[in-house]
Amino acid sequence: MLTFDVLNMIDDARRKLLDWTKRFHIISGTARGLVYLHQDSRLRIIHRDLKTSNILLDEDMNAKISDFGVARTFAADQTEAKTKRVMGTHGYISPEYAVRGSFSMKSDVFAFGVIMLEVVSGRKNRDFRVPDQNINLLGHAWELWNEGRALELVDESVRDSVIEVEALRCIQIGLLCVQGRPEDRPNMSSVVHVLDDDKPLPRPRLPAFYSHQEDSSLSNHTIYSANEVTMSLLAAR
Repeated sequence: MLTFDVLNMIDDARRKLLDWTKRFHIISGTARGLVYLHQDSRLRIIHRDLKTSNILLDEDMNAKISDFGVARTFAADQTEAKTKRVMGTHGYISPEYAVRGSFSMKSDVFAFGVIMLEVVSGRKNRDFRVPDQNINLLGHAWELWNEGRALELVDESVRDSVIEVEALRCIQIGLLCVQGRPEDRPNMSSVVHVLDDDKPLPRPRLPAFYSHQEDSSLSNHTIYSANEVTMSLLAAR
């Protein structure tokens, strides 16, 4: 197994190996994996640290969700839980989890939305910068979509192979998944359904952490993660 994150961040010649068809296959496979965790498995599992580096690919580019070190299980009728210790990776953590310590299936949906936009663009949310603009990847995607220029988000290395209608749909679904209020985000079974459908989608609202200024409000909180970030405590409000 290789991680998508490693493949995606290699030099341009290697990135072209992940053409649009493969990227869409990875997005769809990850979505189906989350449906299994949230709905079809014997126990309802909330991953809590979903990110591109936790999506493993086999030789056929089939996506497998990995690293369940901070995952939590829910009872069949449970929809939400709270913690004083937030565990995850900066750039993928939903606002309600980061600020209030509240997590649910919709927290994983938020992370999945970030992953969708990263896969489409070939850029990492937490490292993304636009010169002279105070926005992250989510905000940049939302502005492009809102201005009718969403295809500009697509990674240049796959623009020759991209299926525009699929890319536009992925961007819109990704933006629906990263909306600020968890109740506005779709569940993962809905995501799987609309990925292969051509019916109109709702208009996404402003994404969470729209600007770096807003994001910096979390800078005084330290977040636990299995890897990639520093560790600290966040007291739930």
